[in-house]
Amino acid sequence: MQKFYIETVGCQMNVLDSELVYSGLVQSGLVPATDRRNADIILFNTCSIRQHAEDKIYSALGRLKHWKVLKPYGVLGVIGCMAQKDQNIIFQRAPHVDLVVGPGQLELLPETVHQLLDEKLQRTSEPNLVGRGEESGKKLLVSLKRREHRHAEVAGSFRLFDPVRNPEARLNRFQAMVRIMFGCDKFCTYCIVPSVRGPEQSRPPQEILDEVRRLVGQGVVEITLIGQAVNSYCYKAGGKTVLLSDILYLVSAVEGLRRLCFVTNYPRGMGEDLLWAVRDLPKVAGHLHVPAQSGSDGVLGRMKRNYSATEYRELVNRIYSTIPNASITSDFIVGFCGETDGEFLQTVELVEGSRFRNSFIFKYSERPGTKSAELYSDDVPEPVKKMRNRVLLAIQDKISLEQNRQFIGKTAEILVEGISRQFENGGVQLSGRTSCGRIVVFDAPDDRLTGQFLKLNIYDAAPFTLFGRQPEPVFHGK
Repeated sequence: MQKFYIETVGCQMNVLDSELVYSGLVQSGLVPATDRRNADIILFNTCSIRQHAEDKIYSALGRLKHWKVLKPYGVLGVIGCMAQKDQNIIFQRAPHVDLVVGPGQLELLPETVHQLLDEKLQRTSEPNLVGRGEESGKKLLVSLKRREHRHAEVAGSFRLFDPVRNPEARLNRFQAMVRIMFGCDKFCTYCIVPSVRGPEQSRPPQEILDEVRRLVGQGVVEITLIGQAVNSYCYKAGGKTVLLSDILYLVSAVEGLRRLCFVTNYPRGMGEDLLWAVRDLPKVAGHLHVPAQSGSDGVLGRMKRNYSATEYRELVNRIYSTIPNASITSDFIVGFCGETDGEFLQTVELVEGSRFRNSFIFKYSERPGTKSAELYSDDVPEPVKKMRNRVLLAIQDKISLEQNRQFIGKTAEILVEGISRQFENGGVQLSGRTSCGRIVVFDAPDDRLTGQFLKLNIYDAAPFTLFGRQPEPVFHGK
């Protein structure tokens, strides 16, 4: 039996893609390997959002030259966003790579892997070919480029890949992601995603519902609906328009599902219908991830985010007024092209005023192929980027700690996700999340509570973690 190993870098989209690839390869007759060393097929599922992610992949590919010498019949592949972006450049930088597959062509991956394996096994079994240094054919499977073809043609080149999901592919069998839409049409100047993930396409509601039902039938109790801009979901058929709020009502009705989440939201398009659905549906988690990216209108304009800082503040106020216990998280980019000290301070003011549960803060990384790389100079010095990153993180840490301390002395229900830490003298520390996305850890004898919903008494807090303990059992005497 030939074995495969997948290493994943990047966002939740990539994690889901890896699960689907795993399922497809297993259905094709391959078996998963525990690590790279005993694999016959190694696949890197890649990210192109930041340069560091790409550098990490190219470095890993370089270290696998020795593996290819030891396994001349082995298949080394690069899939995902970097594959769509770099294409033949990957073969040039890493000639020992056999396979490059973009995210819109993953449907063809299992068949192509088998073709490569057959070619290589045939060549290694023919004595007259040994030692000639001849290589089997490279395989490049990518979608059409947006700038070179019509919208419909490009959309058609990003194929749906929907194999039967294999529970073994997930970190936790009781949690699963369901993609409800593909691609992005926002074209933020700093972002490569519209180029590598293609145009926005929403899946039919019945298809989404059927997948959720199958997953719940496998024992899944928590579903996360995902999309590059998930609240842009819009499916039109038969004179009807279905929005994300409608999908939440539809999926919430599935018997056996306990918790429903969705990410990531674009600030424009967060309508009242969506907020009302979050407020009114008990299964829907009150966590809303709504990236702001900056608090400066000047920077937002250069980013082409299509909203102002004032509009974003109004959205935050609407969320809190509609869903008082909402947990809002955000993303920020510091050091974007031309960002002044004054513009950075406006971002600080937005963070301080919005009271986010958490913010993911990144230094700007210029990406070739994006509009910001064409239009603007990456002119904020690296030391300034690092300083602004530290400042904003410190402010957010302070806010997160203040919010988490409000839970001390209260009871929180979590879905136990697994072991966070093992103790030398026995026992473990388990970790789980509340419906608002807060991480809670607690001590337990073993991991038998994993996958269960559990109520804990919160006794301490850190910026990103709550500390809980199980309630003492109550004994009733005579």
